[in-house]
Amino acid sequence: MQRNMIDLIGYFAATCTTLSFLPQLIRVIRLRSARDISLGMFLVFSVGTVMWLVFGLLSHSKPMIAANAVTLALSISILILKLRFDRGAVKEITRV
Repeated sequence: MQRNMIDLIGYFAATCTTLSFLPQLIRVIRLRSARDISLGMFLVFSVGTVMWLVFGLLSHSKPMIAANAVTLALSISILILKLRFDRGAVKEITRV
Protein backbone atom coordinates (compact mmCIF):
# COMPACT_ATOMS: atom_id res chain seq x y z
CA MET A 1 0.00 0.00 0.00
CA GLN A 2 1.33 3.46 -0.82
CA ARG A 3 2.60 5.62 2.01
CA ASN A 4 0.11 8.40 1.14
CA MET A 5 -2.83 5.98 1.45
CA ILE A 6 -1.55 4.70 4.80
CA ASP A 7 -1.23 8.29 6.06
CA LEU A 8 -4.73 9.09 4.78
CA ILE A 9 -6.14 6.16 6.75
CA GLY A 10 -4.20 7.38 9.80
CA TYR A 11 -5.52 10.92 9.46
CA PHE A 12 -9.09 9.66 9.07
CA ALA A 13 -8.79 7.44 12.14
CA ALA A 14 -7.14 10.28 14.07
CA THR A 15 -9.93 12.68 13.14
CA CYS A 16 -12.63 10.26 14.28
CA THR A 17 -11.04 9.42 17.62
CA THR A 18 -9.99 12.99 18.37
CA LEU A 19 -13.36 14.52 17.52
CA SER A 20 -15.03 12.03 19.85
CA PHE A 21 -13.89 14.22 22.77
CA LEU A 22 -15.67 17.34 21.53
CA PRO A 23 -19.20 16.38 22.67
CA GLN A 24 -17.88 15.72 26.18
CA LEU A 25 -15.98 18.99 26.30
CA ILE A 26 -18.98 20.93 25.00
CA ARG A 27 -21.25 19.24 27.56
CA VAL A 28 -18.93 20.14 30.44
CA ILE A 29 -18.75 23.75 29.28
CA ARG A 30 -22.53 24.06 28.81
CA LEU A 31 -23.46 22.42 32.10
CA ARG A 32 -20.51 23.90 33.99
CA SER A 33 -20.24 20.50 35.62
CA ALA A 34 -17.82 17.63 35.27
CA ARG A 35 -19.20 15.51 38.08
CA ASP A 36 -19.82 12.49 35.82
CA ILE A 37 -16.26 12.45 34.49
CA SER A 38 -13.70 10.19 36.12
CA LEU A 39 -10.64 12.23 37.05
CA GLY A 40 -8.53 9.09 37.37
CA MET A 41 -9.49 7.88 33.90
CA PHE A 42 -8.70 11.24 32.28
CA LEU A 43 -5.37 11.50 34.12
CA VAL A 44 -4.29 8.04 32.96
CA PHE A 45 -5.64 8.74 29.47
CA SER A 46 -3.69 12.02 29.28
CA VAL A 47 -0.46 10.32 30.30
CA GLY A 48 -1.08 7.66 27.64
CA THR A 49 -1.73 10.37 25.06
CA VAL A 50 1.55 12.08 25.96
CA MET A 51 3.34 8.77 25.45
CA TRP A 52 1.63 8.23 22.06
CA LEU A 53 2.64 11.75 21.08
CA VAL A 54 6.25 11.03 22.03
CA PHE A 55 6.07 7.75 20.10
CA GLY A 56 4.70 9.63 17.07
CA LEU A 57 7.48 12.20 17.29
CA LEU A 58 10.17 9.53 17.58
CA SER A 59 8.73 7.49 14.71
CA HIS A 60 8.05 10.59 12.57
CA SER A 61 4.39 9.63 12.13
CA LYS A 62 2.58 12.82 11.15
CA PRO A 63 -0.93 11.37 11.64
CA MET A 64 -0.01 10.14 15.11
CA ILE A 65 1.61 13.45 16.04
CA ALA A 66 -1.37 15.49 14.82
CA ALA A 67 -3.98 13.27 16.45
CA ASN A 68 -2.29 13.03 19.81
CA ALA A 69 -1.40 16.72 20.00
CA VAL A 70 -5.04 17.70 19.47
CA THR A 71 -6.37 14.89 21.67
CA LEU A 72 -4.00 15.93 24.45
CA ALA A 73 -5.23 19.53 24.23
CA LEU A 74 -8.85 18.38 24.46
CA SER A 75 -8.09 15.96 27.29
CA ILE A 76 -6.22 18.58 29.30
CA SER A 77 -9.09 21.02 28.73
CA ILE A 78 -11.51 18.49 30.19
CA LEU A 79 -9.15 17.84 33.12
CA ILE A 80 -8.86 21.56 33.87
CA LEU A 81 -12.63 21.99 33.75
CA LYS A 82 -13.06 18.92 35.95
CA LEU A 83 -10.81 20.47 38.59
CA ARG A 84 -12.46 23.86 38.19
CA PHE A 85 -16.11 22.79 38.31
CA ASP A 86 -15.91 19.74 40.58
CA ARG A 87 -14.56 20.75 43.97
CA GLY A 88 -14.40 17.14 45.14
CA ALA A 89 -12.30 15.98 42.17
CA VAL A 90 -9.02 15.81 44.09
CA LYS A 91 -10.66 13.64 46.75
CA GLU A 92 -11.71 11.24 43.97
CA ILE A 93 -8.04 10.53 43.14
CA THR A 94 -7.03 9.98 46.76
CA ARG A 95 -9.83 7.42 47.21
CA VAL A 96 -8.55 5.22 44.37
